[in-house]
Amino acid sequence: MNVIETALSGVVIIEPKVFGDDRGFFLETYQEQRYRALADINVPFVQDNHSRSFRGVLRGLHFQKTKPQGKLVRVVTGEVYDVAVDINPNSPTYGTYEGVILSAQNHRQLWVPPGYAHGFLVLSDIADFEYKCTDYYDPDDEEGVLWSDPDLAIQWPLQDVSLSVKDQQLPMLRDINA
Repeated sequence: MNVIETALSGVVIIEPKVFGDDRGFFLETYQEQRYRALADINVPFVQDNHSRSFRGVLRGLHFQKTKPQGKLVRVVTGEVYDVAVDINPNSPTYGTYEGVILSAQNHRQLWVPPGYAHGFLVLSDIADFEYKCTDYYDPDDEEGVLWSDPDLAIQWPLQDVSLSVKDQQLPMLRDINA
């Protein structure tokens, strides 16, 4: 497997080794010892999630306030633009983001450590998105940052997006840490 460092501390892109032929393919989506040794992911995963969304759906940018979740994310069907945002005001990369295309074709994964906001935008007609989490989802602990916050200046590949009512009402990053 190939691990690609990003500008955000701890956020890495993982390219698993894919074994394929004319019959299909096989890959390991997670193997504790290998991910710990090569990607420095040394946390227990307690919950797996699967979401299906359609072209233009944007989910995020979400995080949990007091029980932050690390997320190992991948796309099983389709293609998304996946984003991690540094929301730690004491970090030298505060307010910056890393964006990467994840797809069923490239098999890439993104490791988003606890303490980052996360979101994705579906670029294909349909996308099945799976992620392993390091803590349990708690709706009372959830917070987020508005996807179009001008201070973040995220270069989303589509501007005509479909958002949940909740995601439309998320605050700007500066208002969360005010």
